Amino acid sequence: MSGLRHLRLLLLWGSACLWLPYLAQGALVISGPSNSFQEKSGSQSMRQKRSTSNLVEVQSVVVDCTVTSRFAHSVMTTEALNLANVSQEIFFEVDLPKTAFISNFSMEIEGHVYVGDVKEKKAAKKEYEKAVSSGQTAGLVKVSGRKMEKFSVSVNIAGKSGVIFSLTYEELLRRKLGQYEILVRVKPKQVVNKFQIVANIYEPQGIAYVNTHSTFLTNDLLPLVEKTVSEKEAHISFSPTMEQQRKCPDCDGTIIDGDFIIEYDVKRSADLGEIQVVNGYFVHFFAPPNLPRVPKNVVFVIDRSGSMYGRKIEQTREAMLLILDDLNEDDSFSIVQFDHNIDVWKPSLTRATTGNVTDAKIYARNIRDNGGTDINGGVLRAVEMLASDRASGLIPERSIDMIILLTDGMPNSGEYRLPKIQENVRNATGGNMSLFCLGFGNDVDYYFLDTMSRQNKGLARRIFEGSDAALQLKGFYQEVSSPLLSEVELRYPDNAVESVTTTHFDQLFNGSEIVVAGHLLDNNLDSFLAEVYGRGFEQDFQVQGQATTLDWNVLYPDESYIFGKFMERLWAYLSIQQLLEKSKSGTPEEKGNATADALDMSLRYSFVTPLTSMVVTKPEDKEHGDDPLIADKLTEAERQEAERHASRHGSYPPSTPSYSSPTYFVDGDPHFMIELPDKNDALCFNVNDKPGTIYNLVKDTTLGILVNGQTIGDKMIPPDGTINTYLGRFGIVHNILGVKLEVTTTTISVYQDNNWMKFLWSDAASVKGKNVDLVLHKDRSLKVTLKDSVKFVILLHKVWEKHPYHRDYLGFYTLDTHLLSPSVHGLLGQFYHGIEYEVTDLREGETPEKPDATMFVKGLELNVTRGWQRDFRRDWKNGEKIPCWFVHNNGTGLVDGDATDYIVSGLFKTV
Repeated sequence: MSGLRHLRLLLLWGSACLWLPYLAQGALVISGPSNSFQEKSGSQSMRQKRSTSNLVEVQSVVVDCTVTSRFAHSVMTTEALNLANVSQEIFFEVDLPKTAFISNFSMEIEGHVYVGDVKEKKAAKKEYEKAVSSGQTAGLVKVSGRKMEKFSVSVNIAGKSGVIFSLTYEELLRRKLGQYEILVRVKPKQVVNKFQIVANIYEPQGIAYVNTHSTFLTNDLLPLVEKTVSEKEAHISFSPTMEQQRKCPDCDGTIIDGDFIIEYDVKRSADLGEIQVVNGYFVHFFAPPNLPRVPKNVVFVIDRSGSMYGRKIEQTREAMLLILDDLNEDDSFSIVQFDHNIDVWKPSLTRATTGNVTDAKIYARNIRDNGGTDINGGVLRAVEMLASDRASGLIPERSIDMIILLTDGMPNSGEYRLPKIQENVRNATGGNMSLFCLGFGNDVDYYFLDTMSRQNKGLARRIFEGSDAALQLKGFYQEVSSPLLSEVELRYPDNAVESVTTTHFDQLFNGSEIVVAGHLLDNNLDSFLAEVYGRGFEQDFQVQGQATTLDWNVLYPDESYIFGKFMERLWAYLSIQQLLEKSKSGTPEEKGNATADALDMSLRYSFVTPLTSMVVTKPEDKEHGDDPLIADKLTEAERQEAERHASRHGSYPPSTPSYSSPTYFVDGDPHFMIELPDKNDALCFNVNDKPGTIYNLVKDTTLGILVNGQTIGDKMIPPDGTINTYLGRFGIVHNILGVKLEVTTTTISVYQDNNWMKFLWSDAASVKGKNVDLVLHKDRSLKVTLKDSVKFVILLHKVWEKHPYHRDYLGFYTLDTHLLSPSVHGLLGQFYHGIEYEVTDLREGETPEKPDATMFVKGLELNVTRGWQRDFRRDWKNGEKIPCWFVHNNGTGLVDGDATDYIVSGLFKTV
């Protein structure tokens, strides 16, 4: 590849910055039109990046947000012109709230409009796999911070031609701590001819106030924010000129970089709330003013296990001090802390008097990290305290019982089986308590916490590691600290409505809002009598009233054309969100029905949800063809995975859809690991033999793929006499493609087209060949992608060169194993198409943290031990601890035959 023809330019809401293909310092570059490798050494292969700021003119960046009765419809549009005489690949990126659903995307190029198509995720996956197999980049959505997701797409634009990108997303704004928030993230990276943010808010209930602020607004830019607020509508705009965007008069850089935030609330008068009817659909907003708060009985359950060491435990103590200060004197509280043991501050709850809060602060300051993680024991102790105090009459009858659990890891002490913990907690609470789970950091199983919370009238929240973690904890507490009503029920006549969203809510907290929407059977509102019931502090809450229709043409005569079917789409959005939550719990039939209904509505209303994907077919060009790109909605688990990657590598992983699949690797001394996400479990075993032994790891005779690994030993036997072996050499063969690789701890040799090429681990390169692609990260990892086939990742573990015993070694990880044939085998490959097993009879092991159990697998009964192995893919220095069932004696009973059956005579031999 050569010349400007292959330059890439990145648009961030209309921004342009150079993205050149990576050029290695040392070893390989690709030149010319062919795909064959060419080797150049030393600094002679280096090329300097050239400024290309004048190659693309970003003509406009426009953000247009319309909010109608809390339902936000946002359109992001960027227009750019390629000034060069040759084609260039231009990227369009937009940050959108993670709670929003993408509903439309289009590209207009040379008079032709290309529109995204929403499809079922399984159908889109087939197109995704086709795109990946042909070498295309197939992902569009990735994480962008805590609240946002990033949509990105690229397209090749001919010389002297332009493109208009447009993305639409929708969401129902959630009331939090007394207000709604519209967040717009802008990072244009350069001054733009037309830059504009416009927000129009229409609230028939009446607007109480509107505030705007930004992370980038200076005193000079503040007057440019125009805000007009009347009784039922507000208009906000921000349109700086090119000169006003500049950091300084002679600078090309822009000051526009960050978040533009609009906050507002509506007026509230009626206890019944606000019921709006538009085009056959209704929405009921319920957040009555001036309700007295209900006293709460709260037990804080704090994880003090060893993984909370350092800043986490410090921030937990800091947050507890802040939260204890916020307790009301009519609240009752206690503190439970756990590792593999359970300790309580006091055996029963106590009133939050000044003296008791002071004593609790002293106790909280002395929480120290230590030991394992017995989540089951800690939560059940809290349930026992609440149940006992209520049965004894020690807490007020009209009060709310809640547990707030803070943990950073997976259970590894006491009961460790996640479904069993959920069952135990659900049975213990009996539906009489609320459980709120806070997952600290990226190593928690968020799905486990989320499910357990929803099974017990609560919710889960991730707490991100950072300097503000204590404030995050306090912020969450403030959301749930002031309950106003419990067991809230909203009722409507059965003969007047259908397809109504959730009408029962466990609690209403101060500053929040209950929203119900549905479809009217007819437009006769005389029979539409709404009723609301709830359990309050001094007495039960009960109110009823008649719904009235709104004539939007009268309320907003000049803007009525923009509203369209917003009420129906609000109902659809809320229905899908609630169905997705229902699909996480209940019986298999209930979960299946909820999933099917959510998928049907997602397709009907063209929403990109966790069940659907948007397929974007790019214009055909000679270089990239017409393979589709896929835009997915990230699940919280996928967001957590990306956050974990970012926290350890300083950036988010490449934008690719995440379809859950098993992971197989061998690393360490040597540890074999089979991760099975469908079972939320993993299996592991070690293989020990003398240094120099060569094992067959993967053998696919159908596709002609072979992977062998050779062990190495320590430099010398340590004083304790332990002989450690590691993998220090790999041989990879693809007979059909004529590709062969030899990887050691110092060199990487590639054979293709009858030629050998050699790299050093001290090199860095990104190389595309005819039959194999390589990505080499200096002294870290090598990614090998075989054409139309599987990918392998080899990690280099560097050891201090003067270490008296240990030496550098390698780890081997496989990706896309579904592309291998059913006949694949080998010490690792035999597990690529799954394995059935059952674990029962959990019992105490040699240590409390590592219980034993019985595994039934392949007709055998094995004794296994719960242990940990390290996965180094995300944290290549320290590794991530993964819990697994350890199979003893070189995997005997789990592995077909004996481990010695896989020993071969040479690095590229099959026998």
